[in-house]
Amino acid sequence: MSVESDDRIKMLVVDDAVQNLELVRDALAEERVQISMAPSAETALQRFVQMRPRIVLSDLVLPGMNGLELLDRILARDPATDFILMTGYYSTESAVDAIRRGACDYLPKPLDVLKLRACVRTLVAEADTRRETFRLDQDMVEAYQFEGMIGRSPLMLEVFTKIRRIAPHFRSVLLTGPTGTGKELVARALHRLSPVSSAPFAICNCSALVESLVESELFGYVRGAFTGATQDRHGIFEYASGGTVFLDEVGELSLPAQAKLLRVLQNHEVQRIGSPIPVKVDVRVIAATHRDLRKMVAQGQFREDLFYRLSVVEISTPPLAQRKEDLPLLQRHFLEKYSTLYGKHSWPGNVRELENIISGSCIMAVSNVIDLQDLPEALRAPAASAGSDGEEFLTLEAMQYRYLMRVLERVGGNKAKAAEILGVGRNTVYQMLSRMRTGSGVLCPTSKADPEFLPGRSYPEAPA
Repeated sequence: MSVESDDRIKMLVVDDAVQNLELVRDALAEERVQISMAPSAETALQRFVQMRPRIVLSDLVLPGMNGLELLDRILARDPATDFILMTGYYSTESAVDAIRRGACDYLPKPLDVLKLRACVRTLVAEADTRRETFRLDQDMVEAYQFEGMIGRSPLMLEVFTKIRRIAPHFRSVLLTGPTGTGKELVARALHRLSPVSSAPFAICNCSALVESLVESELFGYVRGAFTGATQDRHGIFEYASGGTVFLDEVGELSLPAQAKLLRVLQNHEVQRIGSPIPVKVDVRVIAATHRDLRKMVAQGQFREDLFYRLSVVEISTPPLAQRKEDLPLLQRHFLEKYSTLYGKHSWPGNVRELENIISGSCIMAVSNVIDLQDLPEALRAPAASAGSDGEEFLTLEAMQYRYLMRVLERVGGNKAKAAEILGVGRNTVYQMLSRMRTGSGVLCPTSKADPEFLPGRSYPEAPA
């Protein structure tokens, strides 16, 4: 294969054994990489500064500085570097440690040439996608709209930049931030800008999974596996194989459920309930949570090994209180002409609260003008004191239930249409109705629009 030198991806190979350097060079001779070699970590650091390689392949055991130390030093200089470790002293502990530190792969020695080529080809393809992504017109961000998200604040521009950098990589991403800050939008953007954008994007609402249904929802089952299993059913991971699984509120999973999820991420296979045959799956996992998973790990509430598997890359979605300069843009997006609905309100529900208020106000309005009386009482009332966050959230919940019932009346009880109007998922509507029906919410419905409740479950989305 003949390739132009300027089209090849720069690769640095580090090993103190000359025969291993020659083996890698010969194995990758037909690949689209430009290889430079270094016999030690110290020499590799000098070459790294000179050539700025996209890929680094290093032995773990080196004279002087070892491969893990080199990994730390190189990723500190350029976190976008794809770093592969190889070793003749393979252990699960060292592999986990390498991945936790940022390695993209861990290859045992003697090297399997086919695996090495496959790994390098994947990284080269990702580099190509990344190059193309960076050629996109920067006006997309400058115009403050990006993949369904809006913002001109430094925090949001940083989120947009991270999405564009991370999307081409088929690696796990952890999204953190308060409820309502747009974590699902970020997940969808990562999927749409990824090499698997034409494959399925499936959502699993972990907070809605009861322990007895975790395996059937995630892994599926075969006919006759249990009472009521009248036909085979794919789980979310099998449905989305080749694409993306979005695990929303992953911090709500129980420890047993976390262990089952970890096995899938480690083995890349699932086993349907009632079937002895494992099924290979290849999915990108994006997890989201409003909870502090590091604190949960320290308290023994979340598995440390699962945390590191999920948090290869982390993106934090900022609360609206930290990006108030985005309010006029968001208001024009949600209500076109009206862009003055902001001020002292602290927006505890973030972007979702703003959208719900505008949507609800449109329903309450009797003309094409929104008057003060069309706004919810919580927004018309004087701003609460700094110490009353809990009261503000209760008031918001009451307001949301009231709007939900009003919307359901207007759409004849159509839950899907109500969810579309309110800008939330159908599962959210089901969960709110369930809490209301059981009396655990702040309101109990009496409206004739209260539709039949269907037990909440996370239905996979159609392919994006």
